[in-house]
Amino acid sequence: MHVPSRPTRPARGRWLAPAVRRAAVRAWAYVRSAPGTYIWLVALLVTTVVMRQMSPGFEDEFLRQRSTSIHELSTHPVRVLISSAFWIAGGGWLSYAVLYSVFHAQAERWLGSLRWLLVAAAAHVLATFVSEGALLWAIRHDLAPQSAVNTLDVGVSYALAGVVAVLTYRIAAPWRYGYLVVVLTVYGIPLVAGRTFTDLGHFTSLLIGLACYPLTRNRGPAWNPKSLLFRAFDLRRDRRSQR
Repeated sequence: MHVPSRPTRPARGRWLAPAVRRAAVRAWAYVRSAPGTYIWLVALLVTTVVMRQMSPGFEDEFLRQRSTSIHELSTHPVRVLISSAFWIAGGGWLSYAVLYSVFHAQAERWLGSLRWLLVAAAAHVLATFVSEGALLWAIRHDLAPQSAVNTLDVGVSYALAGVVAVLTYRIAAPWRYGYLVVVLTVYGIPLVAGRTFTDLGHFTSLLIGLACYPLTRNRGPAWNPKSLLFRAFDLRRDRRSQR
C-alpha cells in the first residue's frame, strides 16, 4: 500500500538567511554613512575594555589625570578636553552605542561629518568651561569645598546633549516643538532638582546645540514624521493587493 508522503515544509534557512543578509547590508550601510560616529564609538569600546582591566584605585587616578576638573583645566586644558571625550566613567558602553546610533549617527548623516563634529566639539568644550566655571565660583564663595577642584569629570554626555538639541531643526514643524519640549524637560528637570555642575553642563550643551542653527541651513528638507505613517499605510495596501 502506497502511503503519500507529507509535503515538506520549506527550510527556515531559505528565507531567514536572505533576511539576515539584507539586515546586515543595511546596518553596514548605516554605519558607513556616519563614519565619525562609529569610529568614536569603537574608540570608546576600546577604552572601556581597557578600563575594566584596571583596579578601582588605579582607575580613579587614571581618570582624574584625563578629567576636565578645574585643576587639570588650569594646567593641561587641551590635553584633558580631548582625552576626556574618550572615556566613560562607570562603563555603560552599550547604552551609549544605542544613543550614538539614534542621535549622533542621524546628525552626522544629516549635517555631514564636519558640521556634526563642530556641534559636538562646541557643546563638549563650551559646556565644560561653563560648568567648571560655575563650580569655581561656588568654591570661591564657600558654597563648595576646596577639594572640588579635583572633581572627576570625564565622558561624552555634553557632546551628546548638544547633538540631541541640534536635531530639533531636523524635524519639520509643528513636530519639532514637541521634540523640543521633551528635550528641555529631560535636561531641565535635573538642573532644577539637582543643581549640580554636571546638570548645568548638560543644559548648557543643549543651549549650545540650539545655537548651532546656522550649521543646519541648506541641509535638505526637514523630516516629517507623517512620512512614516504614509509609508506604513502604502506598504499595508501593497500587501493586501498582492493577496
